[in-house]
Amino acid sequence: MATTTAPAAAPARPAPPKLPGRRYDHLFFSSMVALMLATVFIGFARTYYLAGVFHAPLPNGLIHLHGAAFSVWMLLLITQTSLVAAGRTDLHRRLGLAGLALGCAMIVLGVLAATDSLVRHAAQPSFAGLDPRTFYIIPITDIVLFAVLLYLGFRNRTDSTAHKRYLLLATTALLLAATARWPFLRSLMVADLLTYSFPVILAAYDLWSTRKLHRVTLWAGAALIVVHQVRVPIGNTALWHSFADAVLRLVR
Repeated sequence: MATTTAPAAAPARPAPPKLPGRRYDHLFFSSMVALMLATVFIGFARTYYLAGVFHAPLPNGLIHLHGAAFSVWMLLLITQTSLVAAGRTDLHRRLGLAGLALGCAMIVLGVLAATDSLVRHAAQPSFAGLDPRTFYIIPITDIVLFAVLLYLGFRNRTDSTAHKRYLLLATTALLLAATARWPFLRSLMVADLLTYSFPVILAAYDLWSTRKLHRVTLWAGAALIVVHQVRVPIGNTALWHSFADAVLRLVR
């Protein structure tokens, strides 16, 4: 009688390494927002927060409103991340509508504040190391980036992983105003690099937690860095200077 031999069992494959996944999201995003808050405080401590806020020596009331709106935005981010970490997503959603309204107000105030700065410094040969007309492109592009990412964050509010990345990077788009004012920094390039640390840390967290970059981290973080790199050369062009001069004629 023929006999059959049972096939040898295939060697067991090693189990794939268990990834952290989204388990630490609450801690990570809360820490990132706290780091942003510290960044803003350091940048504006001497001229705004420690100068008494309401009595700070700012140029005019518009700049006071702009500073107040940005400060409330940072406090709202802290509140929103804390509510999610505490499981109060119901309150988080309600406050989200207020956050959208505040963000829209910040866009308007940001454009007005940038234009006010252009008017006040237009006669100077150099402002922050750049021609005032060239410098105007920096706050304008910051506000445009913030507006686009805020809109996308609101549109993707039911996708929590995309939503929080959009809002984190939207806030990052506004941070250069703070990092450029750090008392021991004297270079716009160094301030830019400090700002880039936020999308870089976010990318590192994605790779650590899921072994891949989230699509929002990849394209929105890359867009932010690319815009920062090309805007000053664009701001030096005759076309941009003509636009800035047209703005000056309009507001004067």
